[in-house]
Amino acid sequence: MPQLTPDEPLVIIGNGMAGHRLVEALIKRADRPARIIVLGEETAPAYNRILLSPWLAGEMARDALTLRDTNWYADQGIELILGERVTGIDRQARRLTTDAGRTLDYGRLVLATGSRPAMPAVPGIELAGVHGFRDLDDAEALMAAADSGAETLVVGGGLLGLEAAEGMRKRGARAGVLQRADRLMNRQLDATAAALLEEELRGRGLAIHTGARLAWLEDDGRGRVAALHLEDGRRLPADCVVIAAGITPNTQLGEAAGLAMGRAIRVDDHLTSSDPHIHALGECCEFAGHTYGLVEPIWRQVEVLAARLCGEPTPGYREAATATKLKISGIALYAFGPTEADDDHEVLVYQDPDQGDYRRLLLRDGRLEGAVLYGDTAMGPWYFAQAQAGRDLGACRPALLLGAADADALLDDPNSATQPRPVKEAA
Repeated sequence: MPQLTPDEPLVIIGNGMAGHRLVEALIKRADRPARIIVLGEETAPAYNRILLSPWLAGEMARDALTLRDTNWYADQGIELILGERVTGIDRQARRLTTDAGRTLDYGRLVLATGSRPAMPAVPGIELAGVHGFRDLDDAEALMAAADSGAETLVVGGGLLGLEAAEGMRKRGARAGVLQRADRLMNRQLDATAAALLEEELRGRGLAIHTGARLAWLEDDGRGRVAALHLEDGRRLPADCVVIAAGITPNTQLGEAAGLAMGRAIRVDDHLTSSDPHIHALGECCEFAGHTYGLVEPIWRQVEVLAARLCGEPTPGYREAATATKLKISGIALYAFGPTEADDDHEVLVYQDPDQGDYRRLLLRDGRLEGAVLYGDTAMGPWYFAQAQAGRDLGACRPALLLGAADADALLDDPNSATQPRPVKEAA
């Protein structure tokens, strides 16, 4: 792809984490586009959305979330436009329009519009007191509700939902969690780790409702939520409801512009849409049937796209396994691969009830395919590296649950005199 001329600006729609990461990658290159314009719908410059939960919990100041202030963009020669929403894209003229009436021409356009909470299609979802948890405004609304002692229910027992519930509890709200599945974080944790997590959270004062399917939200008669009704007939009072049950890609601009769509804006391995002048990045894009919600694959997309925009050769984006590192207010978890064992898996388990540590490994023909760690997660990166390498770990099986040093010693020398330390429970 030819480089942009000085008269052909690169316009990035979206000043979230993905769009900002692209800017950071571009300015490191000597052949960066001469003119870069960034538009953000929010009035604040880019911030770390991952830190919304500790901010809600009162564990950090608002300033700690900001990635770069507005002066930084000016110093880098970046035109930053905040508080304006792009309302249309004219692909033929290569021009876009904002809700402020501004028009901007582009040589290349990057859609980094992110996502929004997936709102369940149930009666009452539009009531006051029902919130998402994706941006600063959401967090501030939840802070106000918690500070007033709101009875809060969070719909969604994944990482975001648990962080939201724990943040509300720490701010003084009575909080509970509704999870459709039979266990918390069912996509990352096996039944044992999920039970340990639930026990810990219940001990902190959170109400946990698993197997809970939302049917409708009750109106208090004044347009505000008063309770949640479940499909099994239960009524759970709540005057604050947080929806954290997944995300929906923000694809409206791409759809209106006629770009090829799947669940999100379809892109090739260089993050190029069906229009060669328009790219999509992060949560709003779809590659080979995959959509995104974790930062690690998005960061890899950024490096590919930055090279592409600067005219540098790049092998293109490829899917890769991702390890999930989770921290829920002091509870450490690390997981990758399948959560359930099949008939061909060898299952290794270590558990120390006194320390609250749990490790479960899934091996096939001596090679590691999946791991769940709760409590002590120090071995997680080592396990993930062995799984990625497809290494035969048969020689170190006796030490595999104990420590990387013990396991490496046996891999280097299967006849090593190193004796694995005893464990309280291993299978």
